[in-house]
Amino acid sequence: MSSIDLAALDPRSRYKLLCAVVIPRPIAWVTTESKSGIVNAAPYSFFNVFGQDPALIVLGLENREGGEPKDTTRNIRDTGEFVVNILTPDLAAPMVETAAPYPADIGEPDTLGLSLAASARVAPPRLAAAPVALECRKMVSLSFSAERELLVGEALHLHARDGLIDEDTLRVEWGDDLPLARLFADRYARLVETDRHTIPDPRTKAGSDAV
Repeated sequence: MSSIDLAALDPRSRYKLLCAVVIPRPIAWVTTESKSGIVNAAPYSFFNVFGQDPALIVLGLENREGGEPKDTTRNIRDTGEFVVNILTPDLAAPMVETAAPYPADIGEPDTLGLSLAASARVAPPRLAAAPVALECRKMVSLSFSAERELLVGEALHLHARDGLIDEDTLRVEWGDDLPLARLFADRYARLVETDRHTIPDPRTKAGSDAV
């Protein structure tokens, strides 16, 4: 069995190794807006939901070498607002295109022809093609190095495509069109739902064993 001292690896090798073993990861296709009104879109796979009271969203933001913030980080620092768009496999190609290093004065949605839709509670718009969008407000940001920042935000409002959520029960039915997942490097995955497994009640098991 392989045994690797992570602290002995250089940061780039450590990044590649961790991203290759912690899979699949959800993708946050984040839209932000600069102080001058330029809308930015960029994908982040260091992302997840971390609570419900308040509704917490966590993003792992990476700065450029030397600590210069990327557009998403800078815009959130300036405005405190962002939108997490969840994407399905049909949106993989435009999502990857938004990861290219465009200059700060170039908005990816405008350049790539991505339709936007107005948000309800924050200024940055959402991506109209995304089946789910979460409007978020920055709560706290933690800096661990010149290149790595952890952002905790509160999800304020949710948009979903018609038919995805039963508004009476809040049951979500993705069907076969589950969100796209990140593997590593330039590899992605389509998710397939497996058999359902109900968490057992230990009290019931103990009772049956006693009988």
